[in-house]
Amino acid sequence: MHSFPAGSADSHYRTTVHPALVSFVDEVYGTLARLCAYLMTLALMAIGGIALWQYLPDITAMETAPKAWSQAGGTAPAFAVSQFIFPGKIETYEVFRHPEGGRKDVFRWSGLGGTPVAELEIYRPGEEIDQVGSAAGYLAARMDPAGARELEAAGIIDSKFGAVTLFRRVGGTEAASACLRFFKHIDEPKFRLSGWSCLGEGVPARRAAIGCMLNRLILLSAGNDTKLTEFFAGDEVRRSDCAASGAPALSADWVMDADNPRLRGTL
Repeated sequence: MHSFPAGSADSHYRTTVHPALVSFVDEVYGTLARLCAYLMTLALMAIGGIALWQYLPDITAMETAPKAWSQAGGTAPAFAVSQFIFPGKIETYEVFRHPEGGRKDVFRWSGLGGTPVAELEIYRPGEEIDQVGSAAGYLAARMDPAGARELEAAGIIDSKFGAVTLFRRVGGTEAASACLRFFKHIDEPKFRLSGWSCLGEGVPARRAAIGCMLNRLILLSAGNDTKLTEFFAGDEVRRSDCAASGAPALSADWVMDADNPRLRGTL
């Protein structure tokens, strides 16, 4: 009878059992490594989510906050008004731009001591939302940011841009001597004229001063806006003359009644 050496059984055990155990251990290690990586990924995602949640209010506020207008220093003037319509007054010219492409050219006139006496704004919109609301509300905010005084219609005047609506403060006899505001929206090309004037003694003189201001507004440069160039070129033939005193010559098509019943009323 032959006997099997003890070494042969041990060798068989090593070749069949040991590799299986090694493979099992390797599989356990691999599973643990993948599980740790998965847990670490979840932890990183959770940390990122918490950080994003903390900054979300600030991001939302930045996205919803309206973009502000800023003064464009060094920008060449696009418009001009005759220096002779308001003799003895100091004129300033400023350009404001909006990040969405809008532009405002603003004339301001002041008297002795720097007291403002008149203002003209030419607004050419870009892609921004024009939150003007009503004409009266916009003009009231321009001169009275607190909005304490309402405006009422004060008739219309004719100009080379067509009929222009006038407004004044509500207040009976006080309104009769108040500064006048004006507002004119042009559809094509799209732009807006607005402002106010305290020049002249009495309503007729102030209406005439506003008309003269608009009739003496000329275009210096329109850039690539050919429609604006053509519009101003066509308006020049409809311009009326200003008298030597700075007031435009009155004609039959001027509505000079300050208490025009058709336009009277709080807006």
